[in-house]
Amino acid sequence: MGRIVISENVSLDGVIEIAPEEGDGRFGGWFDWMRDEDRAAWAETEAAEAMGAEALLMGRGSYEYFIARGWPSRTGAWADRLRALPKHVVSSTLEDLGWENTTVLGGDPVHEIATLKQKVDGDIIVYASGRLVPTLIEHDLADELRLLVFPFVLGAGQRLFGETSAKKPMRLAGTRMVGDGMPLLTYRAVRES
Repeated sequence: MGRIVISENVSLDGVIEIAPEEGDGRFGGWFDWMRDEDRAAWAETEAAEAMGAEALLMGRGSYEYFIARGWPSRTGAWADRLRALPKHVVSSTLEDLGWENTTVLGGDPVHEIATLKQKVDGDIIVYASGRLVPTLIEHDLADELRLLVFPFVLGAGQRLFGETSAKKPMRLAGTRMVGDGMPLLTYRAVRES
């Protein structure tokens, strides 16, 4: 059975995305704020995560983000691995599949993802996907949460967590530093009986 692993880059205040209308120059690109050594450590961590995955799960917006940044045609071991992995995109509107090995999950997302977990043996990595992640957490489909915390407070933007219908207990399963100043926090879902 597969494990849904949510992998997020977050600011100290939990922001995962700045809306275009909020990108007024105060925030800039997150990666522009990183030292070269930290950027290299981040890339190494992300590549290692992809190497250990069996599939990717994304929302339509995140899938289009990867496409727009040229991932289908990039070179190197990390890009090769992402290209080879089965990619499952939750969308009711996506028609243009610009990346090989992509399947659209167009029905009820909760049912489709639960079925996917039964079919995949290993980690199913969820990158970004700000609309999909709350659904995964709300319906107890997420097994692990990996938060790479960037050392700044943004004060605005889309937060990772919103309201849930009940508490969603997590247990800290690991911590390590990535580069000089970014903790990678790993939490596992605690299933209550």
